[in-house]
Amino acid sequence: MSARVAVVTGAARGIGAAVVRRLAREGWRVVAVDVCADLPGVAYPLGTREELAALAAEWPDAVVDVVADVRDTGALGEAVMLAEREFGGVDAAVAAAAVMAGGQPLWETGDDDWEALFGIGVRGVANLARAAVPALLRRPPPRSGRFVALASAAAHRGMWHLAGYGAAKHAVVGLVRGLACDLRGTGVTATAVSPGSTRTAMLDASAALYDLPDVEDFSRHQLVDRLLLPDEVAAAVCWLCRAESSAVTGTVVHADGGLTV
Repeated sequence: MSARVAVVTGAARGIGAAVVRRLAREGWRVVAVDVCADLPGVAYPLGTREELAALAAEWPDAVVDVVADVRDTGALGEAVMLAEREFGGVDAAVAAAAVMAGGQPLWETGDDDWEALFGIGVRGVANLARAAVPALLRRPPPRSGRFVALASAAAHRGMWHLAGYGAAKHAVVGLVRGLACDLRGTGVTATAVSPGSTRTAMLDASAALYDLPDVEDFSRHQLVDRLLLPDEVAAAVCWLCRAESSAVTGTVVHADGGLTV
């Protein structure tokens, strides 16, 4: 049986990189995509070209790195075509690209912040679906294609000074539910994973927005009494990418350490 193939965005570091690593360990072929540049409206450094290249170098025969902006549908289409050309098709698409912005009341949120949150975190998810779903459907039946998007605990509860971020993550959940309905009967599923506070650069940025001296302060809100590791969230994402997750679609897996109980 040939290896399954995935396209993963937001892959240079954090949960996206953890997804790529876990899939590669499980024998997948992966096209790892990241913008590898800092962007307006994002007050902290994003993943770098060096980080993305180093990730791909860990599995030189299994992972191909692609620099692309998820706001560019054409660039994502090229990444999907690369997966089909190099690895023979696409079985899963994981939308992990997102940014953190906020730190002020909604009425004080600037246009750059709003564009970053929705352009990357919502339009980027939709763009990946528009590029990848046709490839998932090109697999012959019976299919087991998977579309997985990273949402957030913020999609399920209000958070102080993060109304824009929460709205973007609510939109991701709504998008996934609608996509699952569009995919009815095809063998392709669509799901979201909502992480809690996870030890990533994005959590560091969240702490800065709240003027917290230590990200560990976030752990007290989770029933596990600690921060999550990216690989723990990636485990949920990668299970959803497998063929045996076929009963799960149009819903959210809460990999949040009990934050939203």
